[in-house]
Amino acid sequence: MPPQPRASSSPQPDHPAQYVLGTGRDELDRLGFQHRLWSDAAHGLWRQAGIAIGQRVLDVGCGPGFASFDMAQIVGLEGDGTTAAPGRGGGCVVGVDESASYVAYYNDQAEHRGLHRCSAVVGDVQNLPGVLRSPPSGSARAATSHFDLAYARWVLCFVPRPEDVVAGVGAALKTGGRFCVHDYFNYNSMTMAPKRPSHDRAVAATIASWQARGGDTDIMGRLPRILKDHGFRVDHIGVHQRIARGRDTMFHWPDVWWRIYAPKLVQMGFLAKEDQEQLFRDLEEIAHSDTDFIVAPPVYEIIATKL
Repeated sequence: MPPQPRASSSPQPDHPAQYVLGTGRDELDRLGFQHRLWSDAAHGLWRQAGIAIGQRVLDVGCGPGFASFDMAQIVGLEGDGTTAAPGRGGGCVVGVDESASYVAYYNDQAEHRGLHRCSAVVGDVQNLPGVLRSPPSGSARAATSHFDLAYARWVLCFVPRPEDVVAGVGAALKTGGRFCVHDYFNYNSMTMAPKRPSHDRAVAATIASWQARGGDTDIMGRLPRILKDHGFRVDHIGVHQRIARGRDTMFHWPDVWWRIYAPKLVQMGFLAKEDQEQLFRDLEEIAHSDTDFIVAPPVYEIIATKL
């Protein structure tokens, strides 16, 4: 199969179901910033799962590819993908995402970075067996089954059928392969300190809006059982709890999120306009405070092994 068509590195908007913030330039920039803030957690989880040179990796809900590109550097992608340095053969990364514009950006960036065995395909992560029957490029063809490792970050919380995603990952992994997940649980613990009613209402509105789309902001509470039911052994469960003060880089993670998503909540009827306006005033107050802070939503992590 020929490589996917390359497109401009600036994605054009499309509207896949999973992207509550859309797929325009502002969201691309936010995702890149978010990856930088959470790359330490990602690399730590991959390392604990045993990611290594020469492995085949599946990036489930890869988006524009920020995590894929990091994993590609680890598994040893280099040159034109047809030859490898001693001890660095066979590694590749395959991404799957519903956004055509993000997949085009991913493939364009992979080419520019010289990651010729790193490619993505458009598809529903709830139907991975069907998607992976048509591999994204000739160089990655051998990697569309029997993956060594799969990774999903902030994907399962958005899909109506997370069980189907887990089943698809199980079909794609080789026996003994590892599934690494970063996602939410206890989302409503996100708050401002001291508490502000505007923020509490915005969090409640966010949860309601995701539920209306079939998502689950507490998916990590259910995931261990889902994994066990689909032939996995859960080896590790952990949590990352971040505090964001106005002077911290981490503050911009919730700040940017609310400034993009709160107006959408108003448009969808989940949040009152006056609550949005008060939320923005409260964010501005915390940004300049040397005492107040935001408790970010806890990000849980799981490593599971296919039996």
